[in-house]
Amino acid sequence: MFTQVVSKASEHRRTEATYKNNTSSRSHAICQIRIHNNSMPAAEDGKLYLIDLAGSERASDSFMHDKERLKETQEVNKSLMSLKDCIKSRTKASLYIDKFIHIPYRSSKLTLLLK
Repeated sequence: MFTQVVSKASEHRRTEATYKNNTSSRSHAICQIRIHNNSMPAAEDGKLYLIDLAGSERASDSFMHDKERLKETQEVNKSLMSLKDCIKSRTKASLYIDKFIHIPYRSSKLTLLLK
C-alpha cells in the first residue's frame, strides 16, 4: 500500500532541466507516516516525516533559464529560506525558554504544512 501511495504522489512531482541538472526537482514533497501502538492505546501516535525538498539554485547558475524557470527558482529559494528561518527560530525558542521567540510558519506553504 505504501508503494502505491508513493507512486501516486510521484505523478504530481515536477522536474525540469536546469543549467546544472537535467532532472531538477521543482516541487517539495512531504509524506507523514503515523504509527499507532495497538498494544498501548494510551500512548501517543508516533509521526515520521519524509521530506524531499526541491533543490535551491544560485542566481548565477540560472542565467540560462527562461522566465518560468526563474520564477520557480525564486519560489523554491524563498520557501527554503522560510524553512531555515523557522528552524533557526525554533532553536532560539528552545534555548531561551523564558523569552518569546516568533516562529514565522506563515511565511510559506511548506513551513505552514510542517508546523
